[in-house]
This record gives sequence, structure tokens and C-alpha cells, in this order.
Amino acid sequence: MEFYNDPYPHYIIDNFVDDKISHELSNEFMDFYSPDWFSYDSEIEVKKACNNWYNFPKETYKFFQYLNSPAFVQSLSEITGIQLVPDHGLHGAGWHIQPAGGKLNVHLDYSIHPKLGLERKFNLIFYLTPNWNTSWGGNLEMWSHDSEINRPKKLIKTIENKFNRVVIFDTSQNSWHGFSKSINCPSDVYRKSIAMYYLCEASENASKRNRALFVPTKEQENNSEIMKLIEKRSQ
Repeated sequence: MEFYNDPYPHYIIDNFVDDKISHELSNEFMDFYSPDWFSYDSEIEVKKACNNWYNFPKETYKFFQYLNSPAFVQSLSEITGIQLVPDHGLHGAGWHIQPAGGKLNVHLDYSIHPKLGLERKFNLIFYLTPNWNTSWGGNLEMWSHDSEINRPKKLIKTIENKFNRVVIFDTSQNSWHGFSKSINCPSDVYRKSIAMYYLCEASENASKRNRALFVPTKEQENNSEIMKLIEKRSQ
């Protein structure tokens, strides 16, 4: 495990689980065209997601159970120095999958869980596409914060979407992230990941945001329709 503090606290763990397990988890993803996915399809976000435990096959079900377990959450709490709790409902978490053309504009995640009232403190993203080529894009961008305009300021770091890699980052530090260009992978390859979010008691100065706040790409900045979409998405 490697720890970094710029532009906000984050950890990178390679070879997170046994290689056999990571391939089993990757292979258990639903078919991309299954009707059980929830689809996001807009100018700022193109992906599919599933947080329904009923749809998770055996190994995936057990893995989510492990990520929610007291032992794992306590280990994460000790590593980060923050007493964390899991979100068993997987609000916004679960399976994520993106095809060629997939996108995720840079954004801030929701701050306060809409049902639990707790603060979203850490994201865990587990990459599960074997042999992902970094030239295809879809790699995690971390941006600094411009406090004057509440926008991302500068791209500080890009983390490769490497198979069996976990990235854990503090999402409460004006943690702008995403990827600013569409994925350009082959049509039979998908960007697969598992996402988990860990919560804590809300601090006094925690943002009250309960929806993600996106920003336009440079090419979208003067597009009034996209700006309306971003405003609607944030509400």
C-alpha cells in the first residue's frame, strides 16, 4: 500500500486480492446489455451501475459482504485514522461498467448520505478489467481545488485503471475526480470496477451536498444545455 497526500489523501494498493479471485469477480459481471443495469447516458456521464444484492453472483456477493464486514472496515478505520462505517445499501456504489465512449466528467461526490445523514468520507474503487491499456483512457484523474470559483483548478495526478488495483481516497477534501475524455477501448472490452463508499459522523463544516456536482469539460464550457444538465444533476 502506498499513501499520497496530493491533491488530497489517497492510497493505492496493487494486487489487492489473489489473482484467481480478481478474475472470478471480473467474470461475474452481468452482460453489458442486461436490463438489470441502471444506465447513465448523458453528455457528462456514460456508464451503467448495479447495487442490487440480488443480482450479484456468489463470489461477488461474498466479496461485497467482506468489504462491509466489521474486520475490513475496522482495518480501514485504523489505516485512515477515521472511524468509518459501511453503507450496506450501496448507495451509488456496487458494480460500475463503461463501454467505448464511456465518460465521467470531473466532479465532487455527494457529501451527506441522503438516507443515513452521515458524511461520505472515503471511496474505494477496485479495477477489474484485465489487460486494460492506459491509452484507452478511463484512468482516474485527481484535480486540485479552486476555492474562489468552486471548480477544479489543475490536474495533479492520473492513476492508471490497472487490473486488481484498489484506489482509496478521501472524498471530503474538495476531491475533484473523474476522467475528462471519453474512453476509446475496443467494442468488446469494458471498463469494470467495484465501488464502495465508507461513511463517518458528519463534521460541523461538512458540505451539505447530497448529489454529485459535475463540471463541464473545456469543450463544453459554453454549452448552455450542458450547464443546465449539470445544474439539474446537482439537484
